[in-house]
Amino acid sequence: MKSEDTRSSASTTPNPLILVLHGGTSTERAVSLQSGAAVLEALQGASQSGAWAGRAEAVLIDADGRWSFRDEVLSEDQALLAIPPGAVVFNALHGGRGEGGDIQSALENAGVRYTGSGPAASALCMDKASTRDALMLAGLECSPGHLVVSLPAEAEAMAVLMAQLNGMNTDGHGWFVKPNRGGSSAGVQRVTHSEELLSAVESIITSGEEALVEVAITGVELSAGVMGRSEAELIAFTPVEIQPRQAAWFDESEKYDDKNGAREPCPPESVPALVVEEVKLAALTAHKATGCYGYSRTDFIYSQSGCLIVLEVNNLPGLTPRSLLPLEAAKDGVSFLDLCLAILSLAQDK
Repeated sequence: MKSEDTRSSASTTPNPLILVLHGGTSTERAVSLQSGAAVLEALQGASQSGAWAGRAEAVLIDADGRWSFRDEVLSEDQALLAIPPGAVVFNALHGGRGEGGDIQSALENAGVRYTGSGPAASALCMDKASTRDALMLAGLECSPGHLVVSLPAEAEAMAVLMAQLNGMNTDGHGWFVKPNRGGSSAGVQRVTHSEELLSAVESIITSGEEALVEVAITGVELSAGVMGRSEAELIAFTPVEIQPRQAAWFDESEKYDDKNGAREPCPPESVPALVVEEVKLAALTAHKATGCYGYSRTDFIYSQSGCLIVLEVNNLPGLTPRSLLPLEAAKDGVSFLDLCLAILSLAQDK
């Protein structure tokens, strides 16, 4: 994908009004604020310089769910009615209703165009256990896992559950315990000892979430973004390798700490070129298997035994200064501005 191609395709609508939707009520609100600020800065700067003919305005969803738009604080229904005809919403929300399909459904019902995947794909990708099923059905490999919906009250049933979870950990590397509908590593726990496993599961269940327990896989962590309309037009960006500096895994501090966060070489340093191509193909497969539209990013582990394991499909990947998708796009000659314009062009063609 060349930068001049993205700019021309994004300008099919003369002088478009772009509303950058960010903030939200989820645990990923802080990340969304950063993504939204970065997109606004790029689009408004391009508008002011004449590099882009459109206009970009902020729409902020407050932590209490109210929408701030043009100096007014509105309910969601009021805000949707206030969106001018022809405007396009750049969805920079992460997690919760903004990434899980609810906002997408509301925008569609209001007749408003928006960026990213539709309601069904968004809901699927937000549900990690269901995503695993879709990926494995498409021939991709996932780590052994088990979804804990609730903890049994009977001691015998609890013993059976814990034996099942312990039995998955045959290589002794431990588990990851995750909220089934979370992102940005929020609430994720790395557990190395079986006596800690029940506590980790309980903490997620008591928060009102389901707990997905997956076996920890040792290897090289990789990520690849995908962009395009139809299957024939999809492209995969050059993958990035993730090398945590401080933590044993890619946690929130490794993702977002500008000074001490993970090293992210692109292209990867620790796997051969054949594996890089395998990752790109697998990212395309994951994008299609989950029904994503426009763009996505899929995370992997290339295991010590030589298997490519899918970790997660991100239907609204971050666009912060520390995010992986812009890094991958830049490696392939697509600037951050042109990445934003390409995302917008796909929304306009929905």
